[in-house]
Amino acid sequence: MVYGCLYCGLSYQETLSSLNFADSKTLKEEKREELFEILKSDDSIGWAVDVLDPRELSAKMLKKNKINLNEISHNSAIGLVNRVLNMGVLLTEVYVDTVGDAEKYRIKLSELFPAVKFVVAKKADSLYPVVSGASIVAKVIRDRALRSWAFDETSENMHRNFGSGYPGDPETKAWLDHHKHSVFGFPSLVRFSWGTCTPYFNKIVEVLWESDKVDEDGSSNGRGKRQLKLSNVGISGYKRKTEEIESSGKGRCKFFQSRKLELLAHF
Repeated sequence: MVYGCLYCGLSYQETLSSLNFADSKTLKEEKREELFEILKSDDSIGWAVDVLDPRELSAKMLKKNKINLNEISHNSAIGLVNRVLNMGVLLTEVYVDTVGDAEKYRIKLSELFPAVKFVVAKKADSLYPVVSGASIVAKVIRDRALRSWAFDETSENMHRNFGSGYPGDPETKAWLDHHKHSVFGFPSLVRFSWGTCTPYFNKIVEVLWESDKVDEDGSSNGRGKRQLKLSNVGISGYKRKTEEIESSGKGRCKFFQSRKLELLAHF
């Protein structure tokens, strides 16, 4: 996921409007690339991006203390504002495409940056040329990242016909269906917390893994072994009541049993 920002002088806003920027989703890839090159060559315009790896997003959204996508988006926008300010740019007005409640988001930003006037609106990328330009920057960087993505996986039948990446795109759906795995889910390119993935996770193999039962004081005596379903610790992305299967040590790997190895809590 890529978040982008674009900045220019207040006196340049009229010129910016004449560049015919539009919401990046309404433009073809060739047109976005053309407009991006215009942005890069214009010394009156600056831009920056925050690129978030899908594995980072999955880790944040599926961990025990979850961070939702709205908060991640807010943090990214705040980080971009800070980055531009640290460049020495004097920001007086900032236009933001809202995520969540627009007014609450505006108040949050204003409290963090009291010297800046914030305008937060739905579909801001189709209302304000500076936001339209930022959306083009983000989309172009995202598309280029996908084209050059180096897969960690080595399966021979993988391909790059991702489609647009939007849930309703038949090509994106076909790619997900082709690359699903009954144990590992999807390649690391896919954000596992993406709601579109949920139906696929309903059909994956149920995996049991061993865990030592830790006492309330934090120690482990090695006697109360248990197994946990992998799908119950957040990997699946959908809610399921946690089920613990007590195995009394019988499910413990023979490697550990034969060597009488136990979990070391204090040393």
